[in-house]
Amino acid sequence: MVLDSVILSRMLTSTTFAFHIIFATIGVGIPVMISIAEFMGIKRNDPHYLLLARRWARGFTITVAVGVVTGTAIGLQLSLLWPSFMQVAGQVIALPLFMETFAFFFEAIFLGIYLYTWDRFKNKWIHWMLTIPVMIGSSASALFITTVNAFMNTPQGFELENGKAINIDPIAAMFNPATPTKVFHVVMTAYLTSALILAAITAFAILRKKGGDYHKKALRLTMVSALIFAFGSALAGDLSAKFLAEYQPEKLAAAEWHFESEENADLIVFGTLDENNEVHNEIRLPGFLSFMAGSSFDTEVIGLNEFPEDERPPLWIHYLFDLMVSIGFYSIFIAGAFILFWKWKRRNEWNKPLLWGIVASGPLAMLAIEFGWIYAEVGRQPWILRGYMKVAEAATKADGVGLTFALFVGLYILLGILCVIVLIKMFKNKPVEAELEQRFPEKSS
Repeated sequence: MVLDSVILSRMLTSTTFAFHIIFATIGVGIPVMISIAEFMGIKRNDPHYLLLARRWARGFTITVAVGVVTGTAIGLQLSLLWPSFMQVAGQVIALPLFMETFAFFFEAIFLGIYLYTWDRFKNKWIHWMLTIPVMIGSSASALFITTVNAFMNTPQGFELENGKAINIDPIAAMFNPATPTKVFHVVMTAYLTSALILAAITAFAILRKKGGDYHKKALRLTMVSALIFAFGSALAGDLSAKFLAEYQPEKLAAAEWHFESEENADLIVFGTLDENNEVHNEIRLPGFLSFMAGSSFDTEVIGLNEFPEDERPPLWIHYLFDLMVSIGFYSIFIAGAFILFWKWKRRNEWNKPLLWGIVASGPLAMLAIEFGWIYAEVGRQPWILRGYMKVAEAATKADGVGLTFALFVGLYILLGILCVIVLIKMFKNKPVEAELEQRFPEKSS
């Protein structure tokens, strides 16, 4: 692989997105969990849930700060690294890019009000209601930026003439065919991942013998939420497969190593591929690819051989797809097992194997987000704007991308380390028991 400007631009953009998506995911999902915790605290007059909301909100502010830096870097890199793309598509996607910024400021304003008005309202429900615009702002931010990515997959709302976009309809561009399924999938998996990350942290505290009623309530809340969001994510995945079968059949075919168009097509799970594109060591589910593509075993699934070789995505995305789906099923299993053990009185939901399984679910969920994002982007290759412009045509020809890549990687490593250190110190210096005693002396135990 030659490290030319195209490869270096792809590497830098990929690294930025891979780092930013961690904070973007948390930024969308954590406000929902904060709102649920405070709602339950007020409803049940339970200080543990109120403290959950308070502590989660403090940690959330740190991740928001890092997300702002990485999000700004993405905006800069779009113009610096992909000038030809922005020249064609910049005017078309300007509206959602602006609206994403507006949504972030909307969220930030109400987040500030929320943080600084604890205990300032006699009616606690007024403070809880401030979580609603925070949730709307964070989810709207995800919606608007996802419409940009959706546009890159199914571009519409403009005409291309002599390399320039004309007859621009920004609303049509935003609400392209990919938007509904992509937005639903992004938002739902962000909710799921955030719930599992909080659950993993809580389960680890319990395993370290530092968990009391506060942590047990936190784990039950996060695992019930995770199960609901896991089923929502599964539905989003099903709808996404049907979208791909209709609008991006080459991506679905590459992900499933499906080379010949046929009805009753098998779903290939795992396996290996030789130099002749023969599949070995796989698990085959007869007819399930057709069912996944069109809710019928008789659905014809277009094979990869129907497309020119230079327009086929890399076949290694199959492994990313399998890993993403496997982690999704694991999320359903671990959340369901915890709830079953909790409700089945003869079982102990605090047993070590189950708790360690929950600890693993947090990092795995974030890996699923990374795998899914890479699958979505690499599965669109070689296009940056499907059907209009390829990645190689869009990248900058300028020198110095290698140095820029090194500087940004250093920045991300520094930000990641500082974020972890600040979060650990923030909660280590103010343990749950001490804060519970300080804020609710009459109810602490």
